[in-house]
Amino acid sequence: MENFIVSARKYRPATFETVVGQQHITGTLKNAIKNNQLAQAFLFCGPRGVGKTTCARILAKTINCTNPRADQEACGTCDSCVSFQTGHSFNFHELDAASNNSVDDIRSLIEQVRIPPQAGKYKIYIIDEVHMLSANAFNAFLKTLEEPPSYVIFILATTEKHKILPTILSRCQIFDFNRIQVDDIAALLTTIAEREHIATEADGLHIIAQKADGGLRDALSMFDQIVSYTNKNLTYKSVIDNLNILDYDYYFKLTEYLTSSNVSQALILFDDILNNGFDGNNFINGLSNHLRNLLVAKDPQTTRLLEVSENIKQKYHVQSQQTAVSFILTALNLANQCDLNYKNSKNQRLQVELSLIKMCHIPSVLQLAQIPKDNSLTDEDQIKKKTNVVSSPQPESPKAAEVTAPQKEAPIQFEESISTAPVSNIPTTKVFATATALHAKIALNNLYSNTKLATLIPSLTDLERVATGDDDKETKYITGDAKEPVSQEQLVECWNRYASKAKEDGKINVYTLLTSADPKLEDGDVILVHIEHKLQESLLQDEMIDLLNAIRPKLRNFNISIKTKQMERVAVNRLYTSTEKYQYLLEKNPKLEEMRKMFNLDITS
Repeated sequence: MENFIVSARKYRPATFETVVGQQHITGTLKNAIKNNQLAQAFLFCGPRGVGKTTCARILAKTINCTNPRADQEACGTCDSCVSFQTGHSFNFHELDAASNNSVDDIRSLIEQVRIPPQAGKYKIYIIDEVHMLSANAFNAFLKTLEEPPSYVIFILATTEKHKILPTILSRCQIFDFNRIQVDDIAALLTTIAEREHIATEADGLHIIAQKADGGLRDALSMFDQIVSYTNKNLTYKSVIDNLNILDYDYYFKLTEYLTSSNVSQALILFDDILNNGFDGNNFINGLSNHLRNLLVAKDPQTTRLLEVSENIKQKYHVQSQQTAVSFILTALNLANQCDLNYKNSKNQRLQVELSLIKMCHIPSVLQLAQIPKDNSLTDEDQIKKKTNVVSSPQPESPKAAEVTAPQKEAPIQFEESISTAPVSNIPTTKVFATATALHAKIALNNLYSNTKLATLIPSLTDLERVATGDDDKETKYITGDAKEPVSQEQLVECWNRYASKAKEDGKINVYTLLTSADPKLEDGDVILVHIEHKLQESLLQDEMIDLLNAIRPKLRNFNISIKTKQMERVAVNRLYTSTEKYQYLLEKNPKLEEMRKMFNLDITS
């Protein structure tokens, strides 16, 4: 039985031409070989599985080839190439820095460097995972790396460039390897599948390429695993089942439910996703990516940014034309907020479901916002007009018209009828009318003040405020006819009582301001408050309405007003040293000096 070789090893590139997705690297190296401008040290850095070690081996084989081709590729047939391919070359040394990271290992390497090659032009040393070398090993390697013998070339490879000492970086030519594009990985997988006589679907190969995250070795490993799982019949369904990936169809269906405001189906679909073993955070991230793809598919110029197969790309194009940009942007914002709050939420499922419910209400709110504003109407009439336009009644039969006629004569007046009853006792129809009106008001505010449509769903506090009629209530002074005389004692008592209440409510700054000095009564009904700076005056102005509304009824004088007067700051000399404290006490009692001399006391610092 023939031994199985994984695709990552079996199809490892042997020439620069077969390297995938790193043309900027291979082109530079071929030109350097052609012009005989090879540096003494190279540093290949980049993510895992993108071809760093592979390019290092190809470079080592090519520069020692005795019969290179015209395009600067190794011939593969000369003695040097054959010995390199069979692993018997004495001019090629590969060192793993993860297990050889001490100063003694570097000393051993330096001793080997002194011996010239017996055959061939160069001795090449590849040090993989070079960032694992210790600081002392790096320092011991500096001199040899900077000025090696003319026949020695060092090729360092690492996935963590930031861990390498700057003194090492300055002695190397640095080549940054890119993540391999999804299309390039999918094309290579298609080629390998054809050679191995494996039946594949393009959508499935694209899923593998996306899951690999730019690493070709990861893609080939997943490819081998799924081929074994499917018995050489790789389909889209088998890929998403094996890799535990959410199907695109889930998100296409969910978008249809969201745009049609179908809350129940959206929640049922999310429940099915959870029952299939998927995490809520992965789901919301996938939804964000789906909405981003819809936005990208809107414009033909940006369609190339979609890293999906042509079949899926066509689906995105069709759905993007059916979905408004305003919906996509608002839903994307809600999905992003859900992702940010997901980890800190105690009920994570509810967090996702709440976001889906908000997304379902986006179309209705956007529809309200698109109706032009009539400046001749008040905000209340504006809301009623918009509500009537959106929920226009359907044609009814004569009997139905007779039954519903009394309801038409008495339309729902939510601001008046609901305000007299607790929120818990509000009928269902009135709550619905309240929520609809609040939706319209939010849409109006967002439309005419150029704010974001982020708060699409009203909170329970907002709903209660509108239901009780407190939404548009302006704060005003309490007025009356009483003007009884007020004494200083009554004023101070009332003033201190309000300050204590402010402290209980957490208004520490207000409490400090009111208790810093007693108010003074001038001209019978003017309260004079002394302040030290403008900040206190601004704080008092903010509290003025509540303060006067509290003390006027208690003092039975609605003519009372408050004015401020800024006091001059008096510089206070603080006593720090013992000498200063003694001098201060001496001014109070001059006999203190006689007592000090009598007992022969010193003033210590």
